Amino acid sequence: MNTPSTRTTLSERSESKGSLRAEPSTTAAETAYLFRHALLRDAAYQLQLPGDRARLHGLAFEVIEALAGGRPPTPAPLDQTGGIPFQPHPMDPFAQELSEHARLAQQVWGSMGATMSAARTLYLRRAAEHLERHFQNEASGRLWQQLAGVLTGVAKGEAFRRAGIMSNLAGGKQSAETMFEKAIALHREWQDPPFEGLALASLAQLRKETGRVEQAEQGFERALAVFRDAGNRRHEGVVLGAMATLYRETGRADLAEQFYGLSLAIAREVGRRNLEGTAVGGLAVLYQESGRLQQAEVAYNLALTIHREVGERGNEGKDLGNMAILYKDEGRFEQARRSYEEALAIQREVGDRRSEGIALAGLANFYGDTGQFEKAERGYDAALAIHREVGDRRSEGMALGNRASVYEQTGRFGKAENGIRQALTIHREVRHRSAEGWHLCQYALMLLARKRLGHARENWFKGTAILRAIGNTRGLERVSGEMQRVCSKAGLPPFEESPA
Repeated sequence: MNTPSTRTTLSERSESKGSLRAEPSTTAAETAYLFRHALLRDAAYQLQLPGDRARLHGLAFEVIEALAGGRPPTPAPLDQTGGIPFQPHPMDPFAQELSEHARLAQQVWGSMGATMSAARTLYLRRAAEHLERHFQNEASGRLWQQLAGVLTGVAKGEAFRRAGIMSNLAGGKQSAETMFEKAIALHREWQDPPFEGLALASLAQLRKETGRVEQAEQGFERALAVFRDAGNRRHEGVVLGAMATLYRETGRADLAEQFYGLSLAIAREVGRRNLEGTAVGGLAVLYQESGRLQQAEVAYNLALTIHREVGERGNEGKDLGNMAILYKDEGRFEQARRSYEEALAIQREVGDRRSEGIALAGLANFYGDTGQFEKAERGYDAALAIHREVGDRRSEGMALGNRASVYEQTGRFGKAENGIRQALTIHREVRHRSAEGWHLCQYALMLLARKRLGHARENWFKGTAILRAIGNTRGLERVSGEMQRVCSKAGLPPFEESPA
């Protein structure tokens, strides 16, 4: 029998002869006990006839299921659109092992094979859900994919989508994209627009995260049209919020605020607190970027309260990371440090590799702004490794540009200039207008410090024009203050406003 603790219930005679040892295990059914010699293990197993092996697995299944409290209820079907939440059960920690015993017991002919097939489907679903709830994203994704292999129709497509979500969180962007595309194809084949809309939105989110902004926007627009046609207000609100974030990240602040407002109104209309928290958190970022700092802090605190209330740890971590930026910009450095560190710990806990990279870069920003340049550089290097691993081009560009400032502060001007140019290339590729404006201004200050005035002035006016156009007044105020200090240190007059 295989449980999460150490067991010593197999033949003590085999153990005394040194051929078999008990291992602490949460592994598959066939490897709960590991022979000291692989050939001996395989020989012992193969000595059993296939039918006998299957019956033994069936017996193991029955014993474990009985000892663990009996068969749990069947969850709501995956092809239901009512949003019925999955109900955990005390049996769930054993579900993965039971699904494997059921698979191996299916080889028995007759009614037992059909019974074990149904049991395997039940326990694969429960195991995938259980691992997802415990943030074991990669393992959960594998089980969702296995479940898709035994389902048909719309349920099969939804299992592929869930596999993609887990793979995406674990950093497997390419695998996730394949899963989402399979889901879309299945839902089109079965002519199920609502589930096709979910898969379209999931694929659009992945494409946004990997810098394919135009494809992402088109995907969100198609998903939104599907949900509006179907009258599905909840998912319409989710997509509106995702589109608002895309608009904000590409410098369309007015449109972003409008879409966040629409998403928030729907969230409150349908009583979805998690969606409400996401919309409020998005508005908080927008308020901060446009200089409405008091509104931003109020909104961050409300979003954080909601996400804690509904148990959304990943979004709680994102709220804390965003609040840390606000604290840092206002000089509340101890609060900023604690918030960054808590955000990083949460993203590691939930296994969200992309958000872990963003949190690492945020903490590196804090170290750089407080003069801890060695820590900052190590943080940026670690963040960049994750951004590249998961294909997050937008965050890669940010980290490259911010690391360039550390190079400049520590006298490595060639590396600083090369890094900021790489960053600007990525910002333009992914249409990250705010970062482009910010780093153009930072590049101008680097050039100004080296007395390359003509080139500095050109980049300065390009950068401030972008920040002004997208309404990033907070960023404009910060770079203008830095420009005044750099000019004063260099004995130069500050740049005047760019001519109209």
